[in-house]
This record gives sequence, C-alpha cells and structure tokens, in this order.
Amino acid sequence: MPVTQSDIDALNSAIASGERRVTLGSQSITYASIAELIQARDDMRRQITEQSITAPRRRTLLYYGGRGYQ
Repeated sequence: MPVTQSDIDALNSAIASGERRVTLGSQSITYASIAELIQARDDMRRQITEQSITAPRRRTLLYYGGRGYQ
C-alpha cells in the first residue's frame, strides 16, 4: 500500500494531540510512545520522497567536435 500525504497528516495530528492510537485507512495502530510515532512519520516521509524520485530523469548530452563556424 503506497503511503499518502493524508497518512502523514494523521500521524502529525496524533503527535500534536499526544495520542498514541492512529487510524490509517482501515487499520488502527497503537504505538508504544510518541517517539515511535515520530519515527513512523519520518519513515513515511522517506517513502514518499523515494516514490517521487523513482521517476527516470531525462539527460541530454551535447557534443562538439568541430573547429568552429566558417
């Protein structure tokens, strides 16, 4: 299941309110501490970053082999 920004928003609101129970989609997760919530949020942010980077980048190379224009 791909991570979405709404999942990260749910974790941010739980961190802000001090809750340790979060519902993401149809799953309800209870974390042991706020530190685990922060770690899960950071991991989701990393996954979103990786998803956006996986798109191939186009690269153009220009070669010049002449003496100049005459």
